[in-house]
Formats: sequence, C-alpha cells, structure tokens
Amino acid sequence: MPDNVLELRARLKGESPRLDAYLASLYSDYSRTVIKKVIDEGHVSVNGRIAKASYKVRHDDHIRVVLPPPSHDLPVPEDIPLEILYEDDYLALINKPPDMVVHPARGNWSGTLVNALLHHFDDLSEESDQSRPGIVHRLDRDTSGVILIAKEEQTHRDLALMFEQRRVFKEYHALVHGSVSRDSDYIEARIMRHPHDRVKMTITHDPTQGRDACSYYEVVERFRGFSYVRVHPRTGRTHQIRVHLASIGHPILADKIYSSRDCVRLLDLDPHIERERDKVILSRQALHAYRLRLKHPRTGQILEVTAPLPEEFQHTLQALRLYRSLD
Repeated sequence: MPDNVLELRARLKGESPRLDAYLASLYSDYSRTVIKKVIDEGHVSVNGRIAKASYKVRHDDHIRVVLPPPSHDLPVPEDIPLEILYEDDYLALINKPPDMVVHPARGNWSGTLVNALLHHFDDLSEESDQSRPGIVHRLDRDTSGVILIAKEEQTHRDLALMFEQRRVFKEYHALVHGSVSRDSDYIEARIMRHPHDRVKMTITHDPTQGRDACSYYEVVERFRGFSYVRVHPRTGRTHQIRVHLASIGHPILADKIYSSRDCVRLLDLDPHIERERDKVILSRQALHAYRLRLKHPRTGQILEVTAPLPEEFQHTLQALRLYRSLD
C-alpha cells in the first residue's frame, strides 16, 4: 500500500464525530482544513463509498484515505494568541498585532498569522492556495489592525471580488513626519516596484508602468513637526499608504523602508530632555488598520469593525501631545 494511502477501522467510545474532525485528530501532520479539502475532493471513502466531511463516523466503519504527501512548505498550527473582533460561520475579523507576518514565506516559516489561524479555526478557505488558508488580503508585517479571514471557498471568492471592485471601506491611522498643510486631500499616483531596490515600491509618472493607486487622507491632529492622519485607500497596492505619504513629504514615523529614521526616541521629540533621552518610544511604523466596513456576502448585513490603537501607537501620540503640542 502506498505511504499516502491510509486504511483503518474506526474505534469509538461515545458520540459519533464528524469525519473531518475524526481524521484530523488521528493525523496531526495535517490540519483539519487540509483533511476537509481531501474529503471534498473525493479522496476519502467510508465502507467503500465516497464520504462527506460532515459524515458522522460510526464504530467499526472502514475508512480509506488518500492524503497529499506532507510538505514542509505547508504551514502548521501554532498556539499563538489572537484577538478575534468578529466571527461567524463564513468569515472572521482579526486584530493583527504588529511584528507579525501574515503568511509563511522564505525566512518566516513560523509565528505567522496563518500559523495562528490554523490553531484557532477548524475551517479556513484554501481558495488561493494551501500555504495561505483564509487569507483574503494582507497587511505588512509592522502594520497592525483589522484583517479579514474567509472560512470557506465561496465566501473567499465573494470577498476577493468585493476588494477588487472597491466595495470594502478601509480606514487606517498613521503618525507622520511634518505638519501636513492641507486638512484633507487625494493622493493619486501610480505605484511600481523600485527598479534598483526590490524591497521598495516607488511612485511613477509613466502611464505604462506600475498600477494606478488612490488614497484619501484627513488630518486628525497637528503637532510641531508631526501630524496624526486618517487614510482611506481606494485601491490596495503593496505599501500603498506608506509610499503615498512619503511621496508628499510626510513619511510614516519609524518606517524602516520609506523614512530616514527606523524608530522614535524621546530626544527626537524634545532635544533638551535629560532623563531617558535615548528611550525608544516607537520601534515600528506608526500605521494601524483601524476600521473595516463591508456588506456581508452571505447575510447582507453591514459589518463594521474597529481595532483599538496598539499601546506603542497610543504612547507615541501621548508623547507628541506632551512635547510637540501647538498650544
């Protein structure tokens, strides 16, 4: 018998579990999401008949499974705390913490949002691919806040279309260098990969290069040399808000790619301060996905979810009000 073909007799005491849950409990190398996909694709039979994931296993059932070979490229569940802002049978909204990569990739195979999702949720969409279950859109590693997760394939497709058609309202909060002169404005500038630095994105005025991008911003509060802004991206390009704000001379604080300083210290706010002048008060970019609003693709309900500002962002804002107030 091939290594990826499994045959067993169910041995049960008590209630009958779902087939996907039963198999996932037996084979820890595979998440329940992967098991469910194998069942849905017709690779599992019970007593000689193709079975559904919802089938209730009975004692002495003969189960035959053809599993995909385990791969180190596939993410595994990890017990990482998650703040779940909203959840139903179709989707979930998570408050992603800063310094967390969304999905595994070269150099970040562990500790990602996907690893956490696989631990917390039994069902996640694999519409995109098995290495990114549930992921409909992304946030940069150092960007915190609301991120949307799909639990099943049709919902994933519907949500992806909503993002493509710009029917999802997104609101970000940011702290930036400089006093932004206009109270509000649109930034419309195409974005492309930087020709000499593949980590960076850049603005291009060539209509044949890059992709169109539009961001609307509003000033929430001004300080001496700094500003607090709300940003509503109309499109969803890589690094869009970071690139757009930098392009108008107001890079985000502590942005390690688009700002000249990768952190904020107390002495940056008050050069005359003596105590703890080298204390770092902001160690990552001050960009937070604060609000997401959309029409639920299944129920038609309007969902609006907010994620509170992280502590580091709040502390920096308090320090700006203390040391850089215009009053």
